[in-house]
Amino acid sequence: VQLVESGGGLVQPGGSLRVSCVASGFDFDDYFIGWFRQAPGKERERVSCIADIDGSTYYTDSVKGRFTISTDNAKNTVYLQMSKLQPGDTAVYYCAAGVPPGACVETMFATDAMTYWGEGTLVTVSS
Repeated sequence: VQLVESGGGLVQPGGSLRVSCVASGFDFDDYFIGWFRQAPGKERERVSCIADIDGSTYYTDSVKGRFTISTDNAKNTVYLQMSKLQPGDTAVYYCAAGVPPGACVETMFATDAMTYWGEGTLVTVSS
């Protein structure tokens, strides 16, 4: 099982960026996929998740209306489209796969629900 993130970089405040997560070695139907982020000196926090089994999604309050999660099953890829980026969004963004597949809900989406993790991609929002 492997999760590989890409697409991070430097973006100005108010800008947009899309990060990607390519998954291999498992079936999307058996897991849900989540994005987390960790800023310097802070704990890793959940950002968004998606469950391919029923299409459900979750967003943490601070990114609602600005971030959109989606999947491309043909490419085994999960995307996180980020817009109206703020300096507070600066962090290493990680994707992870968790179980059960229907656990993309507020009460279950957490770091300890995730089985596999990628190495992360750095997003820096700065002028």
